[in-house]
Parts: sequence; structure tokens; C-alpha cells
Amino acid sequence: MDELSAWLILMRAPGFHAGDLQALLQHFSSVRAIVDASPSTLRAAGAGAAVIGYLQSQPTSDLQTDREWLENPQHHVVMWGSEHYPALLTQLTDAPIGLYVRGDPAVLCMPQLAIVGSRNPTPTGRENAYEFAAHLARCGLSITSGLALGIDTASHEGALAAGGKTIAVCGTGLDVPYPRSNRALAERIAAQGALVSEFPLGTPALKNHFPRRNRIISGLSVGTLVVEAAMQSGSLITARLASEQGREVFAIPGSIHNPLARGCHQLIRNGAKLVETGADIFAELGAIVTALSPVTTAMQNAPAGADRRPKLDKEYEILLDALGFEPAGVDLLVTRTGLRADEVASMLLILELENRIESHPGGLYVRRP
Repeated sequence: MDELSAWLILMRAPGFHAGDLQALLQHFSSVRAIVDASPSTLRAAGAGAAVIGYLQSQPTSDLQTDREWLENPQHHVVMWGSEHYPALLTQLTDAPIGLYVRGDPAVLCMPQLAIVGSRNPTPTGRENAYEFAAHLARCGLSITSGLALGIDTASHEGALAAGGKTIAVCGTGLDVPYPRSNRALAERIAAQGALVSEFPLGTPALKNHFPRRNRIISGLSVGTLVVEAAMQSGSLITARLASEQGREVFAIPGSIHNPLARGCHQLIRNGAKLVETGADIFAELGAIVTALSPVTTAMQNAPAGADRRPKLDKEYEILLDALGFEPAGVDLLVTRTGLRADEVASMLLILELENRIESHPGGLYVRRP
């Protein structure tokens, strides 16, 4: 058996991680020796029953599946200790011994920021994720997320639109598209970054896989930015894991009336860095920023999604200030500004056409960030 086959077998061994591998390598000369060892020898070396059972069965169909998948030049496996295995990931006590990668494995070693959040965000949350991802990608950070609907999707899209790198960590085998509606996005990510999974080919989407995926998202990244999250959101799991891994945690605050802001507010109360612009993130990641190339100070300090539109007339500025970032109707704006109702309605239409505000059901309007 060659070395690659031995690695592929061990990558499929249930519950087997890098800590287990390091312990066994104190007794065996190579991964080939581990795979070829007898059950009694493995047991004496401290291998678990599930791993021993799998190694004794060594399904040839699994090995053949992986070998055929690797025939595609865009498909790779990155083994623990190899050139492209991310240094940050080695700090995890339960780091995977190998990663399946579709795309460019070199991006795994680039400085990354994770952006996560709700699967059902508000329009503002979606825009914030997109704008921050685009801005940070232009500044040289790779954007890492989980390919889920909502904030994950917006983050990947923002990085791609900026011409940057993005990494999607999947909770399934890389041959199992999930969610199916993001199949086209996954293709674009593979072409401009990488799809990554520790799960063997053929692994379906199971609920208990996603917390395991989340530890990889945070483990790959120098920090995690939470854009919108309810109190029971899986994004808070990712943030907790990031904190336990010694990584920075960032959160964007929102309206006190927005239930998707409560998770972010809780994170901030617990010590996460409050973020309003990209500069807030770079202020905490100074040592890493100096390693990016090329990154300009101006790009780092410019707000994500900086507004380059021409200045408004004074009355429009007054109306925007009166509107704020929480929904309001024409009658309330008349009261706040002293303008006539017909003037307010006309100005709101112009502001909406200029993409400065957006309409909500019930005749309400809200300012866009």
C-alpha cells in the first residue's frame, strides 16, 4: 500500500483526529505502518476500538472512490503536516488529519477572516455582510464562511465580487452539493478560492455535522465577524469556538428592535469587539495586517461600503437624519421634520431611486447603511 492510500484510509476512520495520529506515530514509523498493523499492536499503542475496527475492514470501495475523485486536477487532499495544511488549524486539539479540497489548496494558508450569521438575515444584514466581505477581501484577507444561505452566501458573494479569495467550509462531502441552491456559487468559489471539508466523500448533510464544520471555520481564521444572529443561532457556536481557540471575535450591532441583533449584542457584552467599519477589524489584527501584501493604509481605514455618491441638499439630509435606521412612515417623518406630507413623499421616492433608503411593508421606510 502506498502512502497516499494509507492517508485516505485514516481520513475516513471514525473519530480519528490529529491528536490521535500524533500519539500513534510515537509507536509507528509511518501512516502506512499504522494501517498495516495488527489489532493487538494497535490496541497496545492506544488506538480506539472504532478506529481498529475500521482499519481491519478497510473498504476498498471507499479507497477507490477517493482515488477516482482525485483524478480531477481541481481536487486535492491536504494532509496534516504537509505544505498546504493551515498552521492555525494545527492548534486545534481535534484538528482533522486531512482535508478534502476543491480549488486552490494554497489559499488555506492565507490570512483569513470568518464572516458568519443568520440564514434568514434582514436586507441590511445581508448588505453589511456583502460590503464588509468585499472591503476586507480587497484589503488582502481571504473570507471564510460556511456556504449556507443568508449571511454566508452574501459574504462569499462580496469576496468574489471584489476579486478576492474566499473559502467555503462544508458540512458534507465535497461531492454532495449543500444547499443545492448554492451549487452555482460553489462552482465560483472553487474557481476563485476553495471548497473544504473534513467529511469523506458521500457524507450527507446531517445536523450534528455543522458544529464540527464551525470549528474548522473559526480554526482556519484569525478572527470571526458575526453580522446578524439570533440568541440560539449556530453563529454563536462559531463565535464561542473562535474565542476558545484564542481568536478575535467581532460583532456588528443592530437595532434593539431587531431580534437578529440580540446575538451580536450578547457577544459584545461578553467581550467581542464592536465593529462599525473595516478599520475596527484591522485595529485588532495589526500584526497580521502588516503581513498582507499589498494593503494600503487608506484601504484599511476606509469604511466598508463607503458612500461615494454626491452630497445631498440640506432638506434631504434633514429627512435622512429624521428617518434613521429603523422603519418610519410618512406621518412620523412629517412630525419629525416639519415638512409637508407631499414634500416628504416626493423626497422619499427620490432617495429610494438613489438607493439611499428602502421601502418596507406597511408604507414604512428605512435608511440604508
